[in-house]
Amino acid sequence: MLLENKVAIVTGAARGIGEAIAIKLAEHGAHIAFTYVSESSAEKAAALVTKLEGLGVKAKAWRSNAGNYAESEAFVNDVVKEFGSIDVCVNNAGISKDNLLMRMTPEQWDDVMEVNLKSVFNMTKQVIRPMMKQRKGSIINMSSIVGVRGNAGQCSYAASKAGIIGFTKSIAQELGSRNVRCNAIAPGFIETDMTNYLKEGEGAQAYMSKIPMGRFGTAEEIGNTTLFLASDLSSYITGQVISACGGLNI
Repeated sequence: MLLENKVAIVTGAARGIGEAIAIKLAEHGAHIAFTYVSESSAEKAAALVTKLEGLGVKAKAWRSNAGNYAESEAFVNDVVKEFGSIDVCVNNAGISKDNLLMRMTPEQWDDVMEVNLKSVFNMTKQVIRPMMKQRKGSIINMSSIVGVRGNAGQCSYAASKAGIIGFTKSIAQELGSRNVRCNAIAPGFIETDMTNYLKEGEGAQAYMSKIPMGRFGTAEEIGNTTLFLASDLSSYITGQVISACGGLNI
């Protein structure tokens, strides 16, 4: 029980990697506060709350847009009132609107930046106050191997995820003296609803051939990496980017 009675926030946890992270942290004793955005995700969010509570922890879902500053502020204030503290913040919310630059609209660019990058600023700014007060905390930002390497047709996604890396390293330097750590995870190709199309059709083998380990990763494996960074096992690690990509960045 690496996180017994700790309080963890996970944004965008109704499905995929966020859901796996919430479950993994709860399995190790963390109470979970998580967000979802669309009304269509409400049923999945409610089901996740039930599953987390079944693991013996407290859990609550908020419909809140991490890309909106006021909503992020209200959400974090509510969590502090409801749970008493915040020990871990996982900035996981993200979208992609892939297109070649010549076809990308300003609206597509702005949408990706708001959800992927601005959300990290919004949430981190809110959680550092309680973390600094208690002189302990772990902030984990979900970047991407695309933010490290770039990828044709994903300039907005890559820019947002690369921005997260620069933000992470800067915040680690600002908050290290208060024992608040900030790290990033850069997943590669992970099996989720959003990546299923990459494993089908003629291009599937081309993607797989770029991965030395010869397979896509699982959401649970990203949950394991998050657990490490959330717990005291990584107590002397801050400002780092862990590439969980099966060797894709080699």
